Amino acid sequence: MKEAFINFKRHAALLGSYFAQYAKVRVSYRGDFFISAATSMTATIFSLGFVFVLFERVPTLANWRMEEVVFLYGFSLIPFGLFNVFSLNLYEFGATYIMEGKFDRVLLRPLSSLFQVVFDAFRIEALQEVVVGGIVVVWAARRLHYHWHLVDIVLLTLFALCGGVIYLSVFLFLSTFSFWFEDRIGIHPPFWNLLAFGRYPLSIYSSYIQFLLSWIIPFGFATFYPASRLLGRPEFRVYAALIPLVAAAAFALAVTAWRVGLRRYSSTGS
Repeated sequence: MKEAFINFKRHAALLGSYFAQYAKVRVSYRGDFFISAATSMTATIFSLGFVFVLFERVPTLANWRMEEVVFLYGFSLIPFGLFNVFSLNLYEFGATYIMEGKFDRVLLRPLSSLFQVVFDAFRIEALQEVVVGGIVVVWAARRLHYHWHLVDIVLLTLFALCGGVIYLSVFLFLSTFSFWFEDRIGIHPPFWNLLAFGRYPLSIYSSYIQFLLSWIIPFGFATFYPASRLLGRPEFRVYAALIPLVAAAAFALAVTAWRVGLRRYSSTGS
């Protein structure tokens, strides 16, 4: 137990050092950083604007009011933003680490290869999604006359972290395919497009899509079911208890796939 705590403390300190060093480098180019952050925020706001345009055409969406859908959409931005901060290397894993041989250097260091790949680079500007998501959630909650209690804040924090873990686990699992199939693009793009499905009520989709986003690619447990629990919708309350379990299972599966792929890896020889 003591050894595990020391190991955790060491990795937490390393993570802090990694992030601080990368932030210094990133912010040193202030113009580029602020333009990137502004562009990212503009894209987020325009995407959110579609929800308001949609509700100018329809009064409700599968019995969901506009404020509820906005709450769901805002909440979805929080775990997505947390994940997006660490997603850069996962998306580029096949091209940068496998095909260009950068992974060889990772294996030479006395540190977990997975830790290095995930935390070697950050998309700091993605933190704006967390901020925007929080603002949108508060706005929608006020419109819904939602009364926040301590347990609600704890649940929102827990669900957001679990959602971030689910996103990270899914795309980490997809990245492991690069150990077998060397390709610069990888298989991420079609799954990346599925992220948008979790920002709207799953009940608007067919039963096949609902099953896919719940039990095959569990994006629903990252966004829809947590938001439904926070909104107090009784028809989905039973899924709330499963959210941490799904996050833990997804992460365990992804780490196992990484370890199997790691044994399969052969150096580029360059």
